[in-house]
Amino acid sequence: MKLTYVAPHPMTASRELDGEMIVISAGDSRLFTLNEVGAAIWKAADGITPLEAIVSRTVCVRYDVSLDVALADAETFVNELVGQGVMLTSDEPIGSPEGEGRWAT
Repeated sequence: MKLTYVAPHPMTASRELDGEMIVISAGDSRLFTLNEVGAAIWKAADGITPLEAIVSRTVCVRYDVSLDVALADAETFVNELVGQGVMLTSDEPIGSPEGEGRWAT
């Protein structure tokens, strides 16, 4: 599935500490630690901004990496978080005229 929009799962909590993002799954109290790049994606994942825009505005600007490489890595990262139940993906933005979008968990 081509990822377009991403957002934290509503049953998560997060806090940034020393350049890392700590994410807690409220459903089962699992703890995840995201590195600086993962934290940047997590913070920008608002369900409205396409993943490609998040990557080009954050990862590509901060690091010397092409959009193609960074986007492929970001999609892998997001898919891992979706698999862990802490992030959602959608082919439509949240709050679109068609409704809340179709989230994949």
